[in-house]
Formats: sequence, C-alpha cells, structure tokens
Amino acid sequence: MSHYRRANTAGATYFFTVVSYRRQKILCDEPIRDALRDAIKTTQKKYPFNIDAWVLLPDHLHCIWTLPENDADYSKRWGIIKRKVSLACSGQYKNEAWLTVSKNKHRESTLWQRRFWEHQIRDQQDFNRHVDYIHYNAVKHGLCDQPVAWPYSTLHRYIREGTCPVNWAVQDDFEGGVEFGE
Repeated sequence: MSHYRRANTAGATYFFTVVSYRRQKILCDEPIRDALRDAIKTTQKKYPFNIDAWVLLPDHLHCIWTLPENDADYSKRWGIIKRKVSLACSGQYKNEAWLTVSKNKHRESTLWQRRFWEHQIRDQQDFNRHVDYIHYNAVKHGLCDQPVAWPYSTLHRYIREGTCPVNWAVQDDFEGGVEFGE
C-alpha cells in the first residue's frame, strides 16, 4: 500500500490538480459546474479557505488555495467537495460498470480520480508562475486561442480587479509559466 507524504503547513498556500475518473470530459458540464460551485461554498462555510486562482477544464482542474493560519487540512476539504459533487451528480454521471471492488470499498464515485496532486507554494515567484500556468492552461490544452476566451478561469476576476490586462498572454512569445505534470 502506498503511503503518501503530503505537505501540511498550516496557513500555507497550495497548488492542486484534481482529475476526473478515467479523464472523462465532463467537468465543464453545467450540472457538475453548479454542484462544484455549491460544494465549494458549503465547504468554505465550515472549513474556510481562499481561492487564489482556478481553472476548470473538461477532465481536470487546477487551483491555488490559501488556508487559515491555524489549519493545514486541505485533504478534508477536497474530500467533502468531491463527495458533495459526486452525490449531487450521481444520477447523471454514475457509471455502474466502472464501480470496482476497490471503489466500492473506499465509497468512491466514478466521477473523480481517488487522489489529487498538491504542491506547497514556496514564495511569490512560485505563486506567480503557478497562477500563470493556471490561467494559460486552457490554451495549452488547445481549448481556446487566448486565455481570456476560456470562461472557467479566475483570469476574468484578475482582469476585473485590474491585476491582469484583458490581453494577458496573447502575444506569440508568452511562455505560460512552468511546465509540470497534470
């Protein structure tokens, strides 16, 4: 059995990648978007966290969260969010053929991969690179030609707040931050 060692610094900022089960291209579907939004709001009420950046793609999402200074339990938050979305969408998205003995044992749905990837943000440069990566990710995956064209991204919030210009990363020589796995 694998034993994962996760970062656990209270009050830290973390980058996450969460993937749909079998890379199903369903996460941008309206029922899942709505369930995800509701699950996040509900979870934030009981277990606060700040969403610093976010992009939702058809088969995965990336985000950056900052946790309260006395709390490092992002796993609990992800567990609650994934469970709430799975329950809300089970009627439309549950695939009985994919329910393995292991999935049943762990009470998992067929919507999410079991685990997620996390990285603790080290400093402002690391934060900036990951925000750029998040906001450029839809272009990287060929879903649009420029970041502002992708609707499911906090880039729009950054533009509204004046943090990024509307034409952010439109130039041909943009490098899109770091290239790391998904």
